[in-house]
Amino acid sequence: MNVDAVIVGARCAGAATAMLLARAGARVLLVDKGAYGTDTLSTHALMRGALLQLHRWGLLADIVAAGTPPIRSTTFWYPSHQITVPIEPREGVAALYAPRRALLDHILVDAAARSGVDVRFGVHVEDVIVERDGRVAGVAVIERGMRRSVPAAIVVGADGLYSTIARRVRARRIVEGAHATAVLYSYWTGVPSEEYCWWFQPGASMGAIPTNNGATCVFVSLPAADFRHERRRHGTDVYRRLIRKMSPSFADQLNGASCVEPVRGFGGHQGFIKQGSGPGWALVGDAGYFKDPLTAHGITDAFRDAELLARAIVSGGAGAFAEYEAARYQLSRTLFDITDEIASLAWTEDRLQSLHRAFSAEMSREVRALAALEAFTCSWPQAGAA
Repeated sequence: MNVDAVIVGARCAGAATAMLLARAGARVLLVDKGAYGTDTLSTHALMRGALLQLHRWGLLADIVAAGTPPIRSTTFWYPSHQITVPIEPREGVAALYAPRRALLDHILVDAAARSGVDVRFGVHVEDVIVERDGRVAGVAVIERGMRRSVPAAIVVGADGLYSTIARRVRARRIVEGAHATAVLYSYWTGVPSEEYCWWFQPGASMGAIPTNNGATCVFVSLPAADFRHERRRHGTDVYRRLIRKMSPSFADQLNGASCVEPVRGFGGHQGFIKQGSGPGWALVGDAGYFKDPLTAHGITDAFRDAELLARAIVSGGAGAFAEYEAARYQLSRTLFDITDEIASLAWTEDRLQSLHRAFSAEMSREVRALAALEAFTCSWPQAGAA
């Protein structure tokens, strides 16, 4: 097999990148070690930038048709008061959505396959193939027990936080965060919520995110170090105790609701921005850029960078990849720094509100940058290489 691009990881970032490259005419292989249609840890929340892109890619209608509830406001519950922010129609986006990942990833993978991508699950990528000059020229995989090499003009690592590709190419860290929050979460039905809700107190936070099938994702966050201490206790007990601590009135609402899935957890990980490309390789999604999930911006990051990277690959040349790196960094750095400070959970209320206003302003700047991109009408052939 000889392809133009191998994308490792078939979640949000990888499937979107593969789809866009195939629509440009590239021969693309998309592989994932997992199984098709599985769920994964996620905040689910799509911000305006992500929805703008889904609409432009012709996929937002699928999210809506699946019964994903529209979100028309966001309420921030601070220690002394609350603020509700309406979602105003802008840039073709009239509401926000928070689809379950099994639905969203399924839609993206199917769109990639319809665009001509060769999609294969259950494929384990062992290593990258490196030429004598140091250029990455493909991957070594194990599929159905057989080891083989797949040559490619470019290898894209979209394989998540613990990316094999990032490790094999020794992508250096450009920025490192100082803080990390751990998360406990589950899904509830019977919660009367039609908006994003975020609660904040020094040392802890909580969120409620309506998603598919009448369920609401309810999560609680605390510093990762505190979580390591708390996990000695039963996770469900800690989860419910933290919910009541954050909002007794919301905890009372849950007494009349049903917890429909087990309580799950994420121990936290400090954020980073890594070098995003090199000779014959590139990174996208959490493989190259991860920030604390407390600001629920990860999927929006993934879609944004998938399109920026696809454009760079199709355009080709070192200059195009330098532009990808610069655009990704310029649109990410302030969002990263604000998120890292929020994740400290050690702010004053006034400071937190200031951080939220700054984050909102950066998201608006991000939307303007995405809206300004010309329609993705680039076409192959041209072997994109860093």
